Amino acid sequence: MRRNNRSVTVVGGGLAGCEAAWQLAQRGIEVDLYEMRPVKPSPAHHTEFLAELVCSNSLGSHQTASASALLKEELKVLGSHLLSIAYDCAVPAGAALAVDRESFAQAVTRSVLGHPLITVHRQELNEIPKEGVTIVATGPLTSEGLIASIVQITGQQNLHFFDAAAPILVADSVDSSKVFAQSRYDKGEGEYLNCPMNKQEYEAFWNALVSAERVQLKEFEKDTCYFESCLPVEVIASRGIDTLRFGPMKPVGLVEPESGKRPYAVVQLRQDNAAADLYNMVGFQTNLKWGEQQRVFKLIPGLEKVEFVRLGVMHRNTFLNSPVVLNATLQSRAQSNLLFAGQLTGTEGYTESIATGLIAARNAARLVAGMEPAVVSPKTMIGALLRYITSADPKNFQPINSNWGLFELPVEFKKLSKSERKESLSVLALETIAADRDEFQSYLSEASI
Repeated sequence: MRRNNRSVTVVGGGLAGCEAAWQLAQRGIEVDLYEMRPVKPSPAHHTEFLAELVCSNSLGSHQTASASALLKEELKVLGSHLLSIAYDCAVPAGAALAVDRESFAQAVTRSVLGHPLITVHRQELNEIPKEGVTIVATGPLTSEGLIASIVQITGQQNLHFFDAAAPILVADSVDSSKVFAQSRYDKGEGEYLNCPMNKQEYEAFWNALVSAERVQLKEFEKDTCYFESCLPVEVIASRGIDTLRFGPMKPVGLVEPESGKRPYAVVQLRQDNAAADLYNMVGFQTNLKWGEQQRVFKLIPGLEKVEFVRLGVMHRNTFLNSPVVLNATLQSRAQSNLLFAGQLTGTEGYTESIATGLIAARNAARLVAGMEPAVVSPKTMIGALLRYITSADPKNFQPINSNWGLFELPVEFKKLSKSERKESLSVLALETIAADRDEFQSYLSEASI
């Protein structure tokens, strides 16, 4: 490990850690990046590549006027490396940015391993270095040893929630006579495969789903909770017979070619790789036993003989009580040379992880230069997100995605229509983030970084 005044330790080789390492190295700062895989495997990863996408292969919408799209535009302005790779590895997904997950992880791994200022250490780090600047971006599957070190420094216990992954299937095993290709409202270039259901088929499927056997939680897991936007499909279904039809199986914006009518319910399949031979079941993250998944999901029209390459899984995730633990600069309140990034901070979503990695790197660079870290303006989506996770009610803190509700509306925006308000917020955010970028570049130039 390099321990000099121009080096930074980054712990975790996921999205946030890789973005942080790259941003620092591009500014001439040496980086020691620690990733425990494959020496110590995780319960959710399948490869030893850096930045492996565990759950969905989607980085969210890039449709104009969506909060996720604004976040991506801000990251483009700030020069996000991983977002650029994501667009290079994109697969058709309508209005969403989805990637070939293997190509994406391979590309990130090549770029990080190939950077002359980044040294990748394939080993578990159980203790946070006391000296020098460190960014911890170990994600929701942080090892117990490192958690103990974090608890010792912060004096706070961590919170937990469950995250789940949807099944992935072989495209050629789908019965093409029963499905149709279309994106909702025909938006975007990519098309989803849609498995339509009539009322009778839907109710039979719902009954099978809610009565299917689930994986039993271990005793230590029973005090944890689900993240609301990533609920297992069977949990959504258990809330009422129509909850799926207003959730992941909503048929709005879709028309069956033969009847010209909207189906009663629909299961969407999204392309999962560039070869288009694998698809994932959109919104079908699950904790059903594997045999039950095979039985229940094959009741879906078109999937009667489907071949699964990965069945759904659910795992316990860890995040900090960030309103207590972190400043808006992503620094630890207890140790100023320690920063956190990624899902460990309580942000949810791939793009959000990349954003926190980028901001943590910028502030780590300031610390290396002997200067004060900076808070990103809450007039931007990134800044509003960071403000929320570091100032929310700590008693009810839960992971959160980027969303329009994070903004504090200027008085002059409150009389605008919803669409006008989003457009005005977007313009203001991009103007603000561009000024922030220019100020940061000038700041580092003065510091000779």
